[in-house]
Amino acid sequence: MTLGVVATAVFFSTSAIAKEPVKLAFQLDWRIEGPTAPFFLADAKGYFKEEGLDMTFDSGSGSGNTINRVAAGAYDLGFGDVNALVEYLANNPNSPRLRAVFMTYDASPAAVIALKSSGIRTPSDLDGKTLAAPSFDGARRAWPMFAEANGLSADAVSWQTVDPTLRETLLIRGDVDAISGYVFSSIINLEARGVRREDLVVMPYPEYGANLYGNAIIVSDRLIESNPEAIAGFLRAYTRGLRDVISSPDASIEFVRQRDSLIDVATEQSRLHLTIESTIDTPATRENGIGDVNMERLQRTIDQVALAYELPSGNVPEAEAVFDSSFLPEANLRRIFD
Repeated sequence: MTLGVVATAVFFSTSAIAKEPVKLAFQLDWRIEGPTAPFFLADAKGYFKEEGLDMTFDSGSGSGNTINRVAAGAYDLGFGDVNALVEYLANNPNSPRLRAVFMTYDASPAAVIALKSSGIRTPSDLDGKTLAAPSFDGARRAWPMFAEANGLSADAVSWQTVDPTLRETLLIRGDVDAISGYVFSSIINLEARGVRREDLVVMPYPEYGANLYGNAIIVSDRLIESNPEAIAGFLRAYTRGLRDVISSPDASIEFVRQRDSLIDVATEQSRLHLTIESTIDTPATRENGIGDVNMERLQRTIDQVALAYELPSGNVPEAEAVFDSSFLPEANLRRIFD
């Protein structure tokens, strides 16, 4: 056998035993916007491929739907509000179990927003007012926690249920007194409609006594049992993507534009900056690295969610059943603000 034949034989024999990429489907929490940059940057740069993963990413329609789709097996992983995860686990004790494995939003982006011209300045000014939000809005769902932290009753305000595309418009027209929403969605949407940020009153929940966690990477116990290596590999690649985005937020929007050519680049750059500033770059993530949680704080969050959502007491999960840190990359790799 000639050298060339031997080389060819070796090539085909090693190719035959090479592992096929693991195909994973990921459900985002919302539309393709600035905050999705870490996923698309990591995919475009081949970080997932280097971990042996072949990823598919789909836009979402709210954390609740994302959680249900991961639980149903339609998706392997998802990005959703950990508070919605607590609610799901408590209300579905016999359904497939899910866990958060990476906390991206160390601070919840939930907020109440009003125009300064309304005269609203503090939470107490909201008493008797009308707020607008979709029924599935995370900030609206968490309103009882915000209200309790600020001495208001849960029914201190009236809610107008609206389509997400109309929420900011109703506020500008004066049809409602305030809105609830995620800061990086509603503020940027209001600015896009000509409202200056200095003309807004913004009350972020974490700054007003409701120190909640936000969105996390969520997986099912089914995937944990069948392919834990894929979860660890996904988180390593995602962390690399997140580090790159933090290092160069504006440039990273190009990877979002590649997925949706119709986005307004400047708007999504602003949205991404606000996402980083309000939810990711916190004293805790600077000290301990991105991705992990303080279990005592998480347990307090769970207790707040259980009370606010009136969850069945016997089914409320403990922090250890909500968050699993065993798949996180090493701490030095998660210190992305060094």
